[in-house]
Amino acid sequence: MAYVPQIKIPATYMRGGTSKGVFFRLQDLPASAQAPGAARDALLLRVIGSPDPYGKQIDGMGGATSSTSKTVILSKSDRPDHDVDYLFGQVSIDKAFVDWSGNCGNLSAAVGSFAISAGLVEAERIPRNGVATVRIWQANIGKTIIAHVPITNGAVQETGDFELDGVTFPAAEVCLEFLDPADEGEDGGSMFPTGNLVDDLEVPGIGTLKATMINAGIPTIFVNAEAIGYTGAELQEAINSDARALAMFETIRAHGAVRMGLIQHVDESAIRQHTPKVAFVAKPADYVSSSGKPVAANDIDLLVRALSMGKLHHAMMGTAAVAIGTAAAIPGTLVNLAAGGEARTAVRFGHPSGTLRVGAEANQVDGEWVVTKAIMSRSARVLMEGWVRVPGEAF
Repeated sequence: MAYVPQIKIPATYMRGGTSKGVFFRLQDLPASAQAPGAARDALLLRVIGSPDPYGKQIDGMGGATSSTSKTVILSKSDRPDHDVDYLFGQVSIDKAFVDWSGNCGNLSAAVGSFAISAGLVEAERIPRNGVATVRIWQANIGKTIIAHVPITNGAVQETGDFELDGVTFPAAEVCLEFLDPADEGEDGGSMFPTGNLVDDLEVPGIGTLKATMINAGIPTIFVNAEAIGYTGAELQEAINSDARALAMFETIRAHGAVRMGLIQHVDESAIRQHTPKVAFVAKPADYVSSSGKPVAANDIDLLVRALSMGKLHHAMMGTAAVAIGTAAAIPGTLVNLAAGGEARTAVRFGHPSGTLRVGAEANQVDGEWVVTKAIMSRSARVLMEGWVRVPGEAF
């Protein structure tokens, strides 16, 4: 019996923030995968090694976690004042689908670096030494991200002394600006889709929870840790080893998604795993991070834990950090109240791997809250580059 041989596709494996993913130039993909659709999804699933009923992604580039089951497609942008179009695909580990409903804030840190190295940014925009400003169109959510990428001798600088909790080794700092990060949805509307800073969210089998539901960075549902039996200082094992807890969070997520207008029925949440996120918050407390590093209550403004693709994240999703910073800047949200209830332009929060600082500029316009930008620093590094191989009949 004859078998179709493997094909090879130019690709780069990169770390961005606390995530890893396979990066492609759109022009390098097979013709059938250069447009959205079944062929593209099938190709990316095979690249990452999904669906895998064993949950390991052994036969692909994925790392069997939501942070490492990711793909990115970049192309030169035709939009005015933008350099590159960035499309993010969150690949399910055990199911045959790619979720295109949101951005990855962590991998956003690698987009500018990849775009420069891949020749997608005009040469005159790259200094010999200094910082290159890369203007990114985030195609999933229709937003602009500005990446400030350090350049040394005309090339992207990847090494440095910037430390990021959740990443073992230091690297060069990449500053990201998420412009107008609130997502008003296809039909317009408020950053707070229910019109309220805090809602009573009825969740069958769990009760009525106070919840802040916000569209900023990524749609996110915030609840108080105490209301669901937690302290806010939990590490991954405390949540991810508890099937009942994971089911509870998924139920909260599904019912919150309906209230936010993201889906019409809770059953639809099964095919929209990437968004919304669900997170729980608490006032500052001492705890020990997953690396064994002590985090002092005096060094943070609040505690936040967030789930991604059904599991507690080992650190914090970059897009969720934007939601945290935005909600913290708006008096009266659960995030702001956990941080002390004062108006603020930046917040430092504790997550399972340590701490993270994010800033946001928020103000009221005609009674509606508006956020002009959120700012945070991450790092990025090329791990491997060359070609990724997939069986020719895979897509």
